[in-house]
Amino acid sequence: MKNKILSFLIVPVLVIVSLNSGCKYDAVLPETIPPGTEVKFANDVIPIFNESCNFSGCHNFGGTPPDLTPNNAYGELTTGGYINLDEPEQSELYLWVDGSRNPPMPTSGIDPVIASTILAWIEQGAQNN
Repeated sequence: MKNKILSFLIVPVLVIVSLNSGCKYDAVLPETIPPGTEVKFANDVIPIFNESCNFSGCHNFGGTPPDLTPNNAYGELTTGGYINLDEPEQSELYLWVDGSRNPPMPTSGIDPVIASTILAWIEQGAQNN
């Protein structure tokens, strides 16, 4: 009797363990900017700011610095110390969007595509193009 109870407990545990160890999924990584892709401020970075950053109460004129509205974003970022061309990964702008600063930006959550776009733009010289 004791063996039957023990087998009723052990068999389900073994089945669950074997099923969990037998199923393996490859991680699906989010898309990032392919190496060598030219990132333009007007075409690639400003749309990120328009969608995620520069609306009322956030990074707009009179809001939380920096002002990321299209007419002011480049000047604010380059003169405000948000860009580090020598060490792009240490740029304040990048540290906020990759989640190294708290709260991460955008507030909707870390987005690897946004982070890789911003980093690529900085690595390419943070041009006003």
